Amino acid sequence: MRRKSYLHTTPSRWGPLLVATASSWWYMLHLGAISLVMAFSPTTYNKENRRATSRHLYIGLWQVLPWFTMLSALVSLVLIRIVVVSALSYGLSRYALEMVVRVLVLELIPLSAAMFVALRAGLAFNPRDALAVAVATADSKEAAARAQNRLRRELVPQVISSAFSVLALAMVSSIMVLVLAYLVVYGFSPWGLGDYTRTVGRVFDPLVTIGFGLKTVMFGLAVAVIPSAAMLEIQRRGRAPSTSVQPGAMRLLFVLFSIEAASLAVKYI
Repeated sequence: MRRKSYLHTTPSRWGPLLVATASSWWYMLHLGAISLVMAFSPTTYNKENRRATSRHLYIGLWQVLPWFTMLSALVSLVLIRIVVVSALSYGLSRYALEMVVRVLVLELIPLSAAMFVALRAGLAFNPRDALAVAVATADSKEAAARAQNRLRRELVPQVISSAFSVLALAMVSSIMVLVLAYLVVYGFSPWGLGDYTRTVGRVFDPLVTIGFGLKTVMFGLAVAVIPSAAMLEIQRRGRAPSTSVQPGAMRLLFVLFSIEAASLAVKYI
């Protein structure tokens, strides 16, 4: 049965719909907490799980890292050039580099990396039906143990891979953008290193650096957990997706933009 939205149902049904929505969000948070605990547990990293994690990292990160970095560098180069030329035309050249770092490195690169990983890996997550059945029917100690083992083998490697992929793509692309920004502003001359490091250091003060790292980690966790939880919830409840959109897509976008909005509010308000 399809779940109706608040706009397409009567007010008398808003209560059950609100309960169902809260239950869905709680299931997602609960699954994310379980995945994090298992990811930090030494017992998770046996030979089979290490092999599965390596396979996911190779497919989700290593295969796409070179051309994603090249694509982000190409787009960033165009944006950097536009910003620098515009700043020169208005006599604001001294603010061009700082604007590039604040907009591209701090905001756009982490968000684009998270959305890319979500489209490639997170939203394509499709666990086997046996895993969902095991999780849903874990009503005994034996069933719970089997469900826990399946989570370690099937879900945790995917979560680790997605989270680490967001971090790696964001960090590598940010370094590439910083190099390109220097080359566009100062060329190949080494005499701009002093001004460049002072400008970048002024942007990346301790609080901004901590916020940047925390935001990127939260992006990675959201991309890793939300699509997986949506697929498992659908299989656990035995119902079809309520829309033609990939399960968890709208919720993931909402969480990503909420994190970004909260980050902007903390830094600039």
